[in-house]
Amino acid sequence: MDDVEVLVIGGGPTGLAAAMFLAWYDVPVLLVERHQDTSAHPKARAINPRTMELFRAAGIEDRVRAARSPISGNTDLVHVHTLAGEERVRMPSASPEDIRKISPTQWTLIDQNQLEPVLRRRAVEAGADVRFHHRVDAVEEAGDGVVATVTDLATGAVRRVRARYVIAADGSRSPVRGMLGIPHHGTGTMTSLVSVFFTADLRDALRGRKVIAAYVNNERMRGTLIPIDNEKRWVLNISFFPERGQSAEDFDEQRCTELVRAAVGDEDLQVEIESNDLAPWDIAARVADRFSLGRVFVAGDAAHVMPPTGAFGASTGIQDAFNLAWKLAHVLSGAAGPDLLRSYHDERAPVAEETVRQAMLRFAVREGKELADVEGALVSEAVMTYGYRYPAGAFVPGDGFDAAVLEDPLRPSAQPGARAPHAVVRSAAGETSTVDLFGRRFVLFGYETDVAGARDEAARVGVELDALRVGADLEDPHGEFAGKYQVRAGDAVLVRPDGFVAWRGVFSAAAVGSALRQVLARD
Repeated sequence: MDDVEVLVIGGGPTGLAAAMFLAWYDVPVLLVERHQDTSAHPKARAINPRTMELFRAAGIEDRVRAARSPISGNTDLVHVHTLAGEERVRMPSASPEDIRKISPTQWTLIDQNQLEPVLRRRAVEAGADVRFHHRVDAVEEAGDGVVATVTDLATGAVRRVRARYVIAADGSRSPVRGMLGIPHHGTGTMTSLVSVFFTADLRDALRGRKVIAAYVNNERMRGTLIPIDNEKRWVLNISFFPERGQSAEDFDEQRCTELVRAAVGDEDLQVEIESNDLAPWDIAARVADRFSLGRVFVAGDAAHVMPPTGAFGASTGIQDAFNLAWKLAHVLSGAAGPDLLRSYHDERAPVAEETVRQAMLRFAVREGKELADVEGALVSEAVMTYGYRYPAGAFVPGDGFDAAVLEDPLRPSAQPGARAPHAVVRSAAGETSTVDLFGRRFVLFGYETDVAGARDEAARVGVELDALRVGADLEDPHGEFAGKYQVRAGDAVLVRPDGFVAWRGVFSAAAVGSALRQVLARD
């Protein structure tokens, strides 16, 4: 029987990111994936800046950007009756200038078939054991671990793997979630789709627009036009409805050609169908009732499925992975108690619920609703990217704690459970963002106060701590730190490895030690 600290099941973006982050934290990890290789198709096409902050921490931001999509310079998300016709609505998005006020990084448009190899290579470099073409047939709790039955699909050999913990990132139909009997709730499947790859010259219909996606809704078809190479290759995702007697088999080459012309709004368009034989897929909205059972955790699409409108899915899953990785690393090293892992559900489930809700509102516009009909409930892209907060979890709430799930990241609260704000600081090495100080360890900011003794107190708890005095170790060149972090002289802010505030208050080494023990479930 093979033994490993963590078994990751699933080799999509969430699973590969989990393996990469765990290996980066020096946790022995095995990943198994039933497919022979990483995705051959674009699928998810965007990674939001909050997730890019995590890639930045792990040292792969440059690699991810180097593999970005040919459409990486595109900006337009449009809802149309036809591509050549008038726009129904253009969805608002955060400008690069707005994002620079919130983060040291930006959106990256990268196709999933380009992202997955980057994550896989980095995971292996960091020490992860990654095995594709392996299927998990059973998982069962066994004392202080989980035993999985794994089949090598190339040879048929069956082996048992014993892991201290398991992360199931095995997709929206998650076999592992099914084995565990974890139910889910939500709207369920809203539409089935087929993807048609084609070549055509759409310059006249585009009229100079740099389209990321065009959501088409007219009397002949409903779907999404997406550029592949920003020249002539496109994919049209076409909705069909089995409950109306429709099926994927209806979409032969002639039918696909007709629907491409209907989507573009040009009945004479020259179209070459490249491929229309991909397996059909669904747009759905579901959230698991619980994100863990015993020593098994569900993450990514296994935990939450949402419409692609908003480009939330992949990024949300990768953020799940980081949340789990730093906690597992601390539990497995003995620095944290196992109850720290209970905070995974407490933190990530409310975020998933709100993210699915926001994706659904955007999907309603895609389905024909007017933007004005949903605008009152819709929050901005920036709020969903950076402004989500944890209403409960691995932090010390403190007096005046606000359990709301969302805040405006341009007016950050820096309260426990919220993302620690981006502020430019200067050290002996030059200017950097506070965000770039997070990742591997806890960070303590003391504002115009001596933080001597905090490192020793953290060492007694069993964790490494970067204790930094703003005004000495760090300068505040733009005078923004106090406002963004809501501090005055003598205050301190403790930040978790994932960049979320763990505690804040008047500094004392004893207070920091107490906060660390509470956050790490050591009390």
